[in-house]
Amino acid sequence: MNFLSHYYYERDNTNCYFVLGTVLPDLLKNADKNVIIHPEKLDHPDANISSLIAGWKKHLEVDRFFHSSAFFLEHSHALKLELAPIVEGTAVKPFFLGHIAIELLLDSLLITTGEVNPDDFYDHLDSCTDNTIAGFLTFSGMERPEVFLNFFKRFKSERYLHTYAETHQIAYALKRICMRVWPTPFTPAQETAIDHVLIDYRQKINDNYITVFDAVGEGLASNAEKII
Repeated sequence: MNFLSHYYYERDNTNCYFVLGTVLPDLLKNADKNVIIHPEKLDHPDANISSLIAGWKKHLEVDRFFHSSAFFLEHSHALKLELAPIVEGTAVKPFFLGHIAIELLLDSLLITTGEVNPDDFYDHLDSCTDNTIAGFLTFSGMERPEVFLNFFKRFKSERYLHTYAETHQIAYALKRICMRVWPTPFTPAQETAIDHVLIDYRQKINDNYITVFDAVGEGLASNAEKII
């Protein structure tokens, strides 16, 4: 799941560090794809850092239920089949496009249907201090936490998640994500063609997209009961 989809489960949470923790694995990959840490295996006496760790664990749990859901498997595959002819002859892997595209579409729908407010999400991020975040990253084994903090500052100031409300911006976001792996993933003409596919597909899932959030929520509740 993408940023706002993870936030969907914390939209009533008042702990900014827990909220940040639920999106931190993906934020860190954006900041430096070479950094690999496993704070889910750690404990820390500081309450705020402990909340970041707990949020990180929640992220992993949500992704586990989401990526095994019938909704994700069906729609990521369907998008892969629709997008594959567009990127034929390029280095881009269609399965990668299908995976990322459905996640971006879900974020878009959460905004336009009013399920989440991106400003509330950003308010949580703004409430977290750099010192606490740096302490968490250092404790988790990251040697240069300033790399993340510089990225995080830009991420908060740009507030680009608002653009997901416009479907044509999703194709651009998809291109930017692909550029982390392939420097020139596709041409402007291919981007336009991808945009048309996403517009149509977004309309197709508009009425039932929330079912995947319900299914993941049920998985989380069931797992919590087993722990208790």
